[in-house]
Amino acid sequence: MFTAKRDNMVAEQIVARGVSDTKVLEAMRKVERHLFVPSDLQAIAYADEPLPIGHGQTISQPYIVAYMTEAAALKPGDRVLEIGTGSGYQAAVLADIVKEVYTIEVSEALSLSAAKRLSDLGYKNVHFRSSDGYAGWPEKSPFDAVIITAAPSDIPDVVAGQLNVGGRMVVPIGDFFQELCLITRKESGFERKSLLPVRFVPMIHRPSKH
Repeated sequence: MFTAKRDNMVAEQIVARGVSDTKVLEAMRKVERHLFVPSDLQAIAYADEPLPIGHGQTISQPYIVAYMTEAAALKPGDRVLEIGTGSGYQAAVLADIVKEVYTIEVSEALSLSAAKRLSDLGYKNVHFRSSDGYAGWPEKSPFDAVIITAAPSDIPDVVAGQLNVGGRMVVPIGDFFQELCLITRKESGFERKSLLPVRFVPMIHRPSKH
């Protein structure tokens, strides 16, 4: 049942809207989205909408996951930083495409449950951290790509600085009105390109424990 729903999701929500990267489409067909939502929502896991996952967070609409993944222009050998682990769905999609995924989640409870979920599913190339996403993951940088699944009000400079030259960051920017942007690191600085209007939960700072 879920396989057919997943195939329909890819055909009707993703391919029909112009996503064409075969690596992305294969990953979206493979990753079982119903395993990343609460059990009472599994029946609508492949609907064209975000769904609540607890702790004030959501799992993104499938099309947006595919669109952001394609926009990052990923290659098999890439090392990718994700900020906003949530349920781990985006991380799983990334892990099927690239060599290593480093994912940060501000909610420790979500981070731990996502780590267990992906471990149970057999993923060995996803690394988890519960911390303030604005700090990035400096000791594992530089990254070939960064995907941020919550919205800062402006480009997070520290995280952008952890990109390789030529690296790409896909990030929703803004407060009430948000736009998805592609930030590319050049030798001379950063190039910003607007992609489409979006609505994400805000990217929040994690309070210091000191």
